[in-house]
Amino acid sequence: MGGNGAPLLTVEHLTMRFGGLVAIDGLSFTANRGEITAIIGPNGAGKTTVFNCITGFYKPTGGRIVLAPLGAQPEADIATLTASGRRSRGRSLFLLERMRDYEIAARAKVARTFQNIRLFPGMTVLENLVVAQHNALMRASGWTVLGLAGARVYRDAEARAIDRATFWLDKVGLIDRADDPAGDLPYGAQRRLEIIRALCTEPVLLCLDEPAAGLNPRESADLKTLLRSIRTDHGTSILLIEHDMSVVMEISDHVVVLDYGQKISDGSPEAVRNDPKVVAAYLGVEDEEVEQAEAEIAP
Repeated sequence: MGGNGAPLLTVEHLTMRFGGLVAIDGLSFTANRGEITAIIGPNGAGKTTVFNCITGFYKPTGGRIVLAPLGAQPEADIATLTASGRRSRGRSLFLLERMRDYEIAARAKVARTFQNIRLFPGMTVLENLVVAQHNALMRASGWTVLGLAGARVYRDAEARAIDRATFWLDKVGLIDRADDPAGDLPYGAQRRLEIIRALCTEPVLLCLDEPAAGLNPRESADLKTLLRSIRTDHGTSILLIEHDMSVVMEISDHVVVLDYGQKISDGSPEAVRNDPKVVAAYLGVEDEEVEQAEAEIAP
């Protein structure tokens, strides 16, 4: 199931405060290349705040977020980073907490979805996927001039964008709806469209915020198949927030559990499932009961 074990994302002592509220408190974890890493926890545990820090929507109060794509040497490369959070040459390593959100998407190649679907409902399904590739299209257009002139370089880029969009639409069974307004799709199809729109940016890390929310059992099963394929067939690493434990436990390689902004468990799905602290966080038992459970399972 897993990847090659090399860290792609390393979060070190991440802290996020909102005034006197500590939303994330010294969180550290790694997400390995070619794996699905799930972040779980009760409502209010800080999961989405972690995503917002990784993707640049929030600037962390403290800590470091290192993205090391293939070929990067983190310890050696950190010294060469510029103030913008990326290497001046090679650009193989990124400190995401130093970067703006659009730089994280365009340069570090981190894509995300949201709890609430954010499609362009008035655009067609195909147009939603093409517009996700606007960075490449704008470069090919010479920032509009070559596009207006119909230059070959722009036409070729546009054809590649449509081919990529068509590939993903076929992959998720939406090719027949390509010319329909995205807002006309049923809820489950809109979820799939949002995921493949993010994939059209060709990310090295795909961050999915509760992709199974609101799905029926059939749609949830289709989602699990899609996410496994994204990881296994396309080599895209996935960082996942999810409340549906059937999804988390069946497809994840690695699970991180948060409670009140702190990490309480970190390991394989099986290890996390049997951790008394995780059971306590979800069921709300007293600390004394956790200590008793830990004592009972101790060797």
